[in-house]
Amino acid sequence: MAKAVVAVARSYEREGRRGAAADYDVDRMLAFQKGNELAFQELVERNHGRVIGLIYRFISDASDAEDLAQEVFLRIYRARKTYKPTAKFSTWMFRITANVSLNALRSRANRRDDISIEQMSDFGDGPRAMPDPQSRLPDLHLHQRELQEKVREAIQALPAKQQVAVILNKYEGMSYADIAKTIGCTTMAVKSLLARARDNLKDRLLLYIRTGRGRQRVS
Repeated sequence: MAKAVVAVARSYEREGRRGAAADYDVDRMLAFQKGNELAFQELVERNHGRVIGLIYRFISDASDAEDLAQEVFLRIYRARKTYKPTAKFSTWMFRITANVSLNALRSRANRRDDISIEQMSDFGDGPRAMPDPQSRLPDLHLHQRELQEKVREAIQALPAKQQVAVILNKYEGMSYADIAKTIGCTTMAVKSLLARARDNLKDRLLLYIRTGRGRQRVS
C-alpha cells in the first residue's frame, strides 16, 4: 500500500500536481470516480461542515446554507467523470461552493443575520470602528447590531471576486496561491483584489460610522 501511495504521488508530481498528490480528499474523489460510492460518502462527511461554513459567510442564513451545501455536493457528484486532480481538492470544492453561493445571492433576497464584527475588525479603523464604551448599555447594544449588519452588507456589496477573495482569505485562511486557483487568476491579482476590498470596506464602514448612512455598491 505504501509503495502504491508513493507511486501515485510521484505520478502527480511529474504532472505538476504536488498539491493534489498529498491530498487525501483527492484520493477519495478518484476512488469515487472509479465507482466507490463509499468514498463519496466519506468526502461529504469530511467536508460538509466546511462547505456550510463557507456558504454561510456569503449568505448569512443557516437554513439556506444547508440547502446550498446539498447543491454543492450534487455538483461534485455529477462532475465525477470529468474530475481531474490538477489542484488540492479543497480548492476545486471551494470554487464550486463560491459559485453556488454567488448564484444564490443574485437570485434571492437574503434574510438578515449578524456576522462577528470581531472577526472583521482589521477592516475597520481602530477604536473609531467600535461603539463608544461610555454610552448607555441599550444604545451600545443597538449600535453594535447596526454595525454588525453594516459589516455584513459591506462584504456582500463587494464585487464578486473581491467578496470571494476576502471570505477565503479571512475565514478559510487560504493562501494567495490557493485563492488564485479558486478564482482563476494570478497571485498578484489576488493581492490586488484584497487591497481593493480592504479599501472598499473601510470606505463604506467609515462612512456609516461618521454619518450613519450607507452608500451605493462599491466597484
